[in-house]
Amino acid sequence: MSDFLATVPFDLYELGLFHLVAEEGSFTRAGQKAGLTQSAMTRQIRGVEDQLGVALFERTTRRVGLTPAGRLLYEKSKPILAAAEATLQQLQQDFALIPQTLRVAVDRSIGLACFPGFFFAFRKRMPAVQLHVQQLGGDEIIGALEAKTLDVGLLAIPPRLHGTLTATHRFADEFVVIAPPDTELTSASGPIPLRTLRKRLAAERWLLIDRRGTTGTKLHAWLRTQGLEISPAIELDSFEVIVNLVALGLGCSFVPQRVLALYGERRKVRRIATHPRFSRELAVVVRKNRKQPEPLATFIESILF
Repeated sequence: MSDFLATVPFDLYELGLFHLVAEEGSFTRAGQKAGLTQSAMTRQIRGVEDQLGVALFERTTRRVGLTPAGRLLYEKSKPILAAAEATLQQLQQDFALIPQTLRVAVDRSIGLACFPGFFFAFRKRMPAVQLHVQQLGGDEIIGALEAKTLDVGLLAIPPRLHGTLTATHRFADEFVVIAPPDTELTSASGPIPLRTLRKRLAAERWLLIDRRGTTGTKLHAWLRTQGLEISPAIELDSFEVIVNLVALGLGCSFVPQRVLALYGERRKVRRIATHPRFSRELAVVVRKNRKQPEPLATFIESILF
């Protein structure tokens, strides 16, 4: 047995990658599902072929197909992978030796008022699963997902996601103008056209979300299209901090309407809905895997937006 283990040409992980390529007929698509680049997937399979001393795939410009040796390995190894998966599931269910942990990151620009919608229903459905929650920048979340140090990210979605990642849910997050309680900024019961406020808004001192992030970039671009060339006095990466500074009389801002749910006393800031209204898109982002673990799938299903 020790001689066999010392010379075995692949492990279960590599065998799983082989099955992905066989089923997808493409190193690129298989890599996307495994969370690997096409080149990394190719290196893994080539290493298995080198260890075996046989070619497993016939590679053409259009498709990747199994060789006779590859077909034999694919058919004979199906029960091995199925048995390994069933054994691991039974170990977790029957013994639960290690508590399951779900690693979640929330974009710093997403207000704390959103957290109950992210976590409350999941905690009721899977109370035994430990949550490890971080607040990170959007770029940090994308990098951690690709590095497999996170399971799921909740963030303002960038214009393009890398090929190994996918957005499972998207939802709109609408903004309003907020001003200090004693401001003379005109208010009304309904949304106010921005053209009506343009001159008055341009004269205000502004506190805005950091333009280096996805939300800040989109907000500044939108303001320019509305004819509002705003040079903020302060840029920050937290809407909670912005709301508190506005309440102290330090300026005005555009903030997500949901953030204000934590500020029940309306006298602290004046809220002004505008027309048109700026809105960003928040998303749940995960790696492209063939099958999502149960805690991750349940977490995604439980989000209340």
